[in-house]
Amino acid sequence: MQKAKKSLYSSAEAKAEIHALYHKKLAELNIAYTFEKVQTSFGETNIILTGTAGKPPMLLFHGSNGCAPIAIEALIGLLDHFRIYAVDVIAQPNLSAETRPSMKDHSYGMWVNELMEKLKLTDVTLAGISFGGFICWRTLVYDESRVKKAFLIVPVGIVNGNPLKLFSKVFKPMKRFRKTQKAEDRDTFLNAIFTEKDPFAIEFLPLVFQHFTMDFSPLPTIKKADAERISKAVFIIGAKYDLMFPGEKMLKRAKKIFPSMAGSLLLENSKHVQNASDNKRIEKLILEN
Repeated sequence: MQKAKKSLYSSAEAKAEIHALYHKKLAELNIAYTFEKVQTSFGETNIILTGTAGKPPMLLFHGSNGCAPIAIEALIGLLDHFRIYAVDVIAQPNLSAETRPSMKDHSYGMWVNELMEKLKLTDVTLAGISFGGFICWRTLVYDESRVKKAFLIVPVGIVNGNPLKLFSKVFKPMKRFRKTQKAEDRDTFLNAIFTEKDPFAIEFLPLVFQHFTMDFSPLPTIKKADAERISKAVFIIGAKYDLMFPGEKMLKRAKKIFPSMAGSLLLENSKHVQNASDNKRIEKLILEN
């Protein structure tokens, strides 16, 4: 008899609590939507289908330890301009399968191409936030034939921040919070990442850190040869005070390695997670291009 695969959640109760917050956030957005369930070789993928019917398709990917409603909220001004497929990334605390693809190979690109094929999508605009940006460039490197252009927002995998700063300001207080449950420890790591306080993150992320098995695999950096394989237009958004992926350093390397880089934006006052004002600037860049 085959052994049951262990859940990424610590318990059924914790999973239900995290999913309840997911549905609460989605309801707060006050948008029209439907759920699409797509079967892939990596497991079932949940998609929030929203935006405007008949408009160009956009596949939208959230970051690590997140969910599709967060990504929709960040770029909610695009709903009138795109038919948005907001994807719950697999093996994250959301409604998709708990199967975790490898970050070392083309697995994420294969998964996204399966989604596009099964949804019968072509000329797709990709938009990815943080880890979602990693998913976007992995998709382009693997097979860009169904993609029109891509917007990588503070993406994983172009440059990395100072590991000592990350450890002291993010990972150490995060680890301490898991033991102490103290608000001051929670706020220390959230303040290092978020430009402004986010009530949902304050409620959601501590639950995830305590009750969800996060992926601490080393984050791969795109090779110059892979970046040169991409012919579709790529736009990259960096944040100046991003400890994880410093914006100025990111854009400097991106301009050297992406021959198809068509535009960029440096958010001068932003940390890794933008505020509403900077999200509007990102929306403007997308709509202008």
